[in-house]
Amino acid sequence: MNCSRRAAIAAMLAGSAGFGRAQRRPLQVVASFSILADLLRNIGGTSIEVTALVGPDADAHMFEPRPADAKRLADADLVVVNGLGFEGWIDRLVRASGYRGPLIVASAGLQPRMLNGAPDPHAWQSLTCGQDYVRNFRDALLRLAPADAAGLQSRTTQYLARLQTLDQSIHKALEPVPKARRRVITSHNAFGYFDAAYGIEFIAAQGRSTESEASAASVARLIDQIRSQKAAAVFVENISDPRLMARIAKESGAKLGGRLYSDALSAPGTEADSYLKLFAHNAKTIITALQTAQAS
Repeated sequence: MNCSRRAAIAAMLAGSAGFGRAQRRPLQVVASFSILADLLRNIGGTSIEVTALVGPDADAHMFEPRPADAKRLADADLVVVNGLGFEGWIDRLVRASGYRGPLIVASAGLQPRMLNGAPDPHAWQSLTCGQDYVRNFRDALLRLAPADAAGLQSRTTQYLARLQTLDQSIHKALEPVPKARRRVITSHNAFGYFDAAYGIEFIAAQGRSTESEASAASVARLIDQIRSQKAAAVFVENISDPRLMARIAKESGAKLGGRLYSDALSAPGTEADSYLKLFAHNAKTIITALQTAQAS
């Protein structure tokens, strides 16, 4: 998996209405889900106002747009999506809204990780990919809000530095943990990019989406796998029902390692209400579980 950008910003744009016009008010930006909205706010500053269609602790896989969501798109200056098949509902929503403005794909230019023959959409679970998302957003906003070019460049530089510092700190914290002991269990297969970045094997009860429930047979196989491979911990996700993972932990003998944030931020004022806090929380939670298992 390579998260380097390979395409120009033009490849991300569907429609170009409004590009290069003088900015008279904050750009009205609609992001498909909460993580993208936070990234945009960090670099857009006061030149944009951002809303998310899928909010904190909500599951974008299961999202069903309402007429009010179509109205939000119709009134937007810019719509931002993840791409890679993550928002299966977005094309219908764009058609229903009549939106004709720019559509920015956050993952444009990335070489995605493949999962069962399809692109894995959860690229934000790599801080390297997260940095490429930010660069894509900066390039688009520079076209839409040229009057704020200096501010956009400055905020982007500062935010990228924070992402890079966090990435380095995670690598350093993981150094004492043997690679053979870096194995954990999660609800659905959302952490493949985290795995590729830090060498942690994630075994999931469900596939790349939460739309279908794990079968009894797959859960039984997973329990056998946990017992044989001695996974360090079982984690629940903020967008998933915790009862399945509690059952898996109980029947396999694995410890519950805490809560991870996969596809959504937490509510404002809580432990993972920004992309930086989400990533730092997930890393700390996983590393603590691995260190505890190693010591036992």
